[in-house]
Formats: sequence, C-alpha cells, structure tokens
Amino acid sequence: MSFPSFFASSQPACGSRVTRALRGLSRWSSALAAGLTLVAAPAWAAPTASAAAQPPQAAVSGVAALPTTSTGLVRMPDGRVLAPEFARIVTRGELVVAVLGVDQPPFFEQQHGQLVGIDIDMAKEIAAKLGVKVRFNRDAKTFDSVVSLLANGDADMAISKLSRTLSRAQVVSFSTPYIRLHRALLLNRVKFAQLARGRAVPDVVRVYDGTIGVVTNSSYATYVVSNFPHAKVISYPSWDALLKALDAGEVTAAYRDEFEVKHVLKVDPTASLRLRVVTLEDLDDTISIGVNVCNPALLAFVNQFLAERTNKIDVMTLLQASND
Repeated sequence: MSFPSFFASSQPACGSRVTRALRGLSRWSSALAAGLTLVAAPAWAAPTASAAAQPPQAAVSGVAALPTTSTGLVRMPDGRVLAPEFARIVTRGELVVAVLGVDQPPFFEQQHGQLVGIDIDMAKEIAAKLGVKVRFNRDAKTFDSVVSLLANGDADMAISKLSRTLSRAQVVSFSTPYIRLHRALLLNRVKFAQLARGRAVPDVVRVYDGTIGVVTNSSYATYVVSNFPHAKVISYPSWDALLKALDAGEVTAAYRDEFEVKHVLKVDPTASLRLRVVTLEDLDDTISIGVNVCNPALLAFVNQFLAERTNKIDVMTLLQASND
C-alpha cells in the first residue's frame, strides 16, 4: 500500500507576504468549515486574539534602542552580542510559547492547576537554556489557530503536538521533527465489514470510498484530501465528538495519528470488540516545533536543542506516559 506523504519546510518570509498568506489561509478555512472540499489549498483558522499579557512584539522598541553590529546583531547591555530574536526574548525576560487551549495528554494538560506534559517540559528546557522564564499562550482552540498565533507574532514558538503540513509551512517555519508517528485509521468493525464485502483490508483501504471522520482544522483535515481522495469526509469539532460518531456508526473510519488511535483501545480494552486499528506504516505524521518565519536564528537554535536532547520520544513512550 503506497500513499503520498507530506514533509515540508518553509523559507524565511516576513511582513506583507505573511499577511497575504494568512488572509488566503483564513478564507480557505472558512470554506472548509462550510463543508467544501478544496484540493491543494491551505486549511487555516482565522487569526486568534493574543494573550492578555504583553505580546512578544512589545520588546521590539527596547531592542531597537540598543546598538547593533554591521551584521545586524544586537549588543546587549551585559556585553553579549545576540541575533535580534534572542535580543527581544532576553529583553522581555520570557519566552512566549503557543499551546493549544484544549488539553492533549500526555503532550500538555492541566493537572492540579499546573500545565504539565511532554511539550511543556520541552518548552521549559528551551527557556532555561535562554536564561528566561516561559509563558504559555493558550488562546487557540484548534491546531491551525495555534499556527495563526505564531504567524501573527503572538508567540515566539509553538510547541503543541503540531504536525507539519504544506499549508502551515507557508506561514511558519518548522523544526526537525521531535516525534514521528504513523497515520492510522480507527474502523467501526460492523460498518467496515459492510463496506468491504469480503475484500482484504489493504485492498479496501487502498481505494477507500466510505465515510471518514476528521477533527476540524487539524492536520488530518488536510491529509485526508490527498490520502483518501474518494472518501466521503465528515468533520467533527473534537476527537471525542468523532469517536462518538464512529461508535454510533455515523462514520466508518476515523483518521488520526497512531498514538491517539491506539490510546482509545488502551483506555477501553472492550472497544476492540467494536473498533479496529489500521496503521498506515508508509505515512508519517511528523510532530515539530513551530517558529516565526522571520526568526531563522531561533529556528537553528531549536534544531540544535533537539539534536542534543537525549530524551527521544516514540509511540511507546507516549502510551507509557499516558499511564502516569
């Protein structure tokens, strides 16, 4: 079984080009929410309001007053010479990280009034290496809105179980992946058997033309268009809503990453009587850190941080962490 894969990066672009891209992406998102299927167009949420606290751009005026080198580096009061993005963060005294406002354990969740998780630990480590505090902006209610926060300058980076997609790569830069997950289908056994009519699972999936559910404004709302061009796609506002629809037989399949799909059966072993997992091992979902396209030095810093990090993450690590 062979499917095309998405694996994108972006070139630095600033100012009006980003604004134009965001406008186009916002219009496409509205069409998607209305139930339209568009091919090779970005799926985007409308710009999300920034956090109530001081936005990242607020430090720009302070940095502008500092002397610079002939190469554009900023001379800090303590004698250090820094790239402009680091000078802004240090001057502000905090790293602003965009995180989805809807908990996604074990990546990020509220526990006893504290935000914890794999992504949260990573954000704190990066802030510590920069010698500043970390502040989390959780204004976004969809994954695409997390990217909008970053693209609009309301965060320095996004660490939010964020999948790399071609549309997102038009407005933000992505780090090297810190997790690689396979894409997967969660099937309603009865509905799938009716669709298959005795055919082998790979044969049915290869030319799948049944109903398939995705979460609105997620990477899978983009992936499904190319991976299953003949499917009847239905969007749901949340993963829980999609699972309820799958269990009720409203859709034959749910499309998401292998961790979320396998986690359903881990939480409720009896669900395997009704549902079946199909892992698409030739399709990856690459989870990366997002950085503003105007901050190439910060992107290089994040990539070096990930290269040096010894704590590697895979699907088994995630499933184990979900026990904690």
